Amino acid sequence: MEREAESLIGESESFLDLLERLSQVAPLAKPVLVIGERGTGKELIAARLHYLSERWDRPFIKLNCAAINEELLESEMFGHVAGAYTGASKSRAGRFETADGGTLFLDELASMSLRLQEKLLRVVEYGQFERVGSNEMRQVDVRIIGAANVDLPAWAAEGRFREDLLDRLSFDVLTLPPLRFRPEDIVPLAEHFAKGMVKQLRHEYFAGFTGAASATLENYAWPGNVRELKNVVERAVYRAVPGKPVSRIEFDPFASPFRPSSRMPDSAPAGATTSAPVPEAQIRYPYDFTEVVAEFEAARLTHALDAHQHHQGRTAEALGLSYDKLRGLLRKHDIGRGLP
Repeated sequence: MEREAESLIGESESFLDLLERLSQVAPLAKPVLVIGERGTGKELIAARLHYLSERWDRPFIKLNCAAINEELLESEMFGHVAGAYTGASKSRAGRFETADGGTLFLDELASMSLRLQEKLLRVVEYGQFERVGSNEMRQVDVRIIGAANVDLPAWAAEGRFREDLLDRLSFDVLTLPPLRFRPEDIVPLAEHFAKGMVKQLRHEYFAGFTGAASATLENYAWPGNVRELKNVVERAVYRAVPGKPVSRIEFDPFASPFRPSSRMPDSAPAGATTSAPVPEAQIRYPYDFTEVVAEFEAARLTHALDAHQHHQGRTAEALGLSYDKLRGLLRKHDIGRGLP
């Protein structure tokens, strides 16, 4: 339950609406689909559904359908008898039998083949299945929670997912809002992860984030959502001075001026630009010179900020600008929120 609590931090309207719908459907022994981008906490929401149900004291079994090949996935789901396939030296129960009376969470559901989807449909409808290599029908009482990060109705329309299975699984669908749509939850989540990391490091206390660090966290798009936020915050706390507010946020742990290039090395001197000018013959006139120069200037400023973790003092120094000049250029190009 400790990891589950990570998903329950937030006060945004979209997040509170999600929790309300979750609380309504949790007590019912009905299948639920949890849809969301990577890192949004689908497994944690599934656990919450289980522990708020009448099955809370029964097994909560998890299976990532994308982690193993089809033959092994079928065996993992339904079990097998001895000799069912090469290497099956003895009979083995699958996840459905293990979850009997409880809940089975099927993550990455869309990666399942159509053949396995057909077998899953029978379990959803009748609670019946056969172990691989057996003709004996087995009966279980399992609540199924499925998760996906794709548009399942679109996949069904394209024939990539069974429509009848989608109908059976979608008694209710909980769609998790990405972190970029709940910006007011970013700093509270970050503080939660930071305090956990401080505890791991055995430091006395968490001194908080500086205003600039908080703004940096809030202004980032978080393509990896809560999982990425956790990694970024824990790294920032680990690298910060104990007892001092966290001031530096680094999104890319690979960022380094010495990072190997995916391109073949050339003879360009250190610090030289790797982008060659467009040959004169390829330039098409007329064009808006002022607009092109402004786009180039804005792109260079953004790149420099990213390279220096949005630290404006270091960015100004690296560009050979005064601090005030850099601030003026950022305002000119509307780069970065939170500037006075």
